[in-house]
Amino acid sequence: MDGEARERASPRAPLTLLPPTGFLLHPSAPLHDPGWGHPEHQGRLPAIATAVERALPVLHGKVEPVEARFATLEELTRVHPRGYLERIEAACRQADELGAQVEVGQETPVSGGSWDAIRGSSGAAIVAVEGVIEGTLRNAFVAARPPGHHASAGQAMGFCPVNHVALAARHLQSTGAAERIAIVDWDVHHGNGTQDIFLLDPTVFFLSLHQFPFYPGTGSAEERGVAEGLGTTLNVPLPARTTGKAYRQAFTDAITQAEGAFAPDLILISAGFDAMAGDPIGGMLLEPGDFFELARTVMGWAERACSGRVVALLEGGYHPARTGQAVAATLAALAGLEGPPEV
Repeated sequence: MDGEARERASPRAPLTLLPPTGFLLHPSAPLHDPGWGHPEHQGRLPAIATAVERALPVLHGKVEPVEARFATLEELTRVHPRGYLERIEAACRQADELGAQVEVGQETPVSGGSWDAIRGSSGAAIVAVEGVIEGTLRNAFVAARPPGHHASAGQAMGFCPVNHVALAARHLQSTGAAERIAIVDWDVHHGNGTQDIFLLDPTVFFLSLHQFPFYPGTGSAEERGVAEGLGTTLNVPLPARTTGKAYRQAFTDAITQAEGAFAPDLILISAGFDAMAGDPIGGMLLEPGDFFELARTVMGWAERACSGRVVALLEGGYHPARTGQAVAATLAALAGLEGPPEV
């Protein structure tokens, strides 16, 4: 049998193409306006969009934009009491009428556009986790704004009125799409709101690496969960001026410890980029390439534990251009590239 005949007689198995990495940014997210003097100002998302656009030559065909939707009030009440949400919405209406920001918690102003930004970002998180669970997305990144990890069920603080990552976790659980969720928080600040929401819950593992002592003052290694949730909180406090190399080693060790203690159905990342060198609020020394490696480390856990299911949500990061570079690096890792793009 000649080569051509063998080719006809031995049909090849079809190529298996991985679904894309989703990039979600609800069009209302830029409307949240705490004021240009505020660190979490409206310039953050345009800088991220610019960096992602510059990375398109290497991300093309691997990262796809995904349309988001508003979260419903019912979906938001899976984490936050209805009365609390009504107060946030009323404050946003008041801000719109006054044409000025209104404080809803410690260091947490809202504007007339904030309620739509909140619902849009939580809705984007829900769409992302649904897509990953259903297999239409390999994984996803959500450019959420305002951030959320300092918000507890009934208290806004630290720029965060609503906790998007907690809502994504509770959405999966309440719909039966997943039972056990891991949340990895690499923001420079401890995710005290997320920890508080899941402190008693053995079905959600919360891992945070953060500068310590630092705002908000929580996140010591002794905080490990309470009652049935004991052992499903892991805090890794790190000193200011921690280098990327030292941070990556601590991160790898923490992921190994978490993997030995918990088997998730999906992993969420509270992806703050204020641990970046040059951030005006943070005090650590990471570079965009470090975030590429952090994302790859989480993906390794996800590949071993839950078929690679990962969704990252933007938290902090207050040097807009540098934050954009770190987001592009994280997207490149999620998309399976060999290194971060030059942006």
